[in-house]
Amino acid sequence: MYLPLLVSAVLALTAPWAARRLPPRVAVWAMTCAAVVAAGTWVTELAILAFTAVGQVPLVAEQGPWSVRVLAAEDPVSRKFAAVCAGVVLLLVAGLTVASWRRGRALIDAWRECRHIAAGGDLAVVDDPVPTAFAVLGMPGRIVVSSGMLRLLDGPERQALLAHERAHLRHRHHLFSLLLHLTAVVNPLLRPLERAGAFAVERWADEEACAAVGNRRVVARAIARAALASGRAAKAALSATGGPVPRRVQALLAPPLRRADGVTAAFVILMATCCASLAVTAHDTERLFEAAMHAYAATPRLRTR
Repeated sequence: MYLPLLVSAVLALTAPWAARRLPPRVAVWAMTCAAVVAAGTWVTELAILAFTAVGQVPLVAEQGPWSVRVLAAEDPVSRKFAAVCAGVVLLLVAGLTVASWRRGRALIDAWRECRHIAAGGDLAVVDDPVPTAFAVLGMPGRIVVSSGMLRLLDGPERQALLAHERAHLRHRHHLFSLLLHLTAVVNPLLRPLERAGAFAVERWADEEACAAVGNRRVVARAIARAALASGRAAKAALSATGGPVPRRVQALLAPPLRRADGVTAAFVILMATCCASLAVTAHDTERLFEAAMHAYAATPRLRTR
């Protein structure tokens, strides 16, 4: 009954370490999928454990119908523990609702603030001496750059910066960040994975900028100079100055990572194990309730529970 919780915890704790050995694009996809699977396994397993207690409430058992007496005798889960799981599920649902509303509202507010300032295309230049550059998701998305940032960087560095921000919009990196954040709300063990995912998202955009500019040192210099001078970034926006900049610059000055099929396979195996263990638990729980239903049907006159 508790194996899915253990496997999802292993997946959550090992994923950031494994993702550091993958190219950024693959790492983002792997960590996002792992986070969704781990969080889904976590909350579904808690709901299954909670339902073993809820199912012993007479009014609920009437709707089954099943025998409360048989269910209580055969249930391997402590009723108190199952009740705690039910409370945790309610808290998680409330927390997920609040986090979704806040993030969604922040994205919408950022888009509303920026949608009217672009003269044409996806680029908006604002007259502001503070060096700032960020991407805002939308239809279409917007890249907002201050005049101070443009004066700070030379031509190739400006090209690298804009390529970085366009990569955020082109690959919908905001959605990856949103999923990672919401899964961390559902399962606190995923918070390191959320931070590792945010870093990998920036690294993905860095590598896209390298491909556009053709010079890794130019991209590293642009990121470093922008980060040193930037004093702010828009809320709910992705910025080239985000994440641990020294680590990003170090990665840009090193050769790009190659595919690691073994690490990718490990991700797939762990996610498959999560899903399989959850399926086994769901099947065992279904058999438990079927036994209680057969016991109820076998005593139609007494209706003993």
